[in-house]
Amino acid sequence: MAGLLFLGDEASAAGWRLGGARACVCAEGEEAAALDAALATAQDLADDDDGLPLVLVSAAVAERVDAQRLRQAASALAPLVLVVPDPQGRAPRPDLAARLRLQLGLEGREPATSWGNES
Repeated sequence: MAGLLFLGDEASAAGWRLGGARACVCAEGEEAAALDAALATAQDLADDDDGLPLVLVSAAVAERVDAQRLRQAASALAPLVLVVPDPQGRAPRPDLAARLRLQLGLEGREPATSWGNES
């Protein structure tokens, strides 16, 4: 699990570390720099290892990163970047059902709580 990186709060980072992931606790205002550092580290891991690295970003950190930057990172083929729910519930979870209806053409507007979709 050397290719797993987590960006988030201290308690969650401790849990991810116990699971074998590399974890970074982001200071307020340092989220974008931490994301860039994690992406660079993940790229180095991809060069050294056969596996595909995965960068997990907590919802609280994702809210504080520029939406366009997060969307760009999430749409890249490597490393994979995923936003995971915040266990304390400080950040809203995305409305996956609304997003699915939108993608299927059953609804005409973007859901309000989907990360990385703000204009």
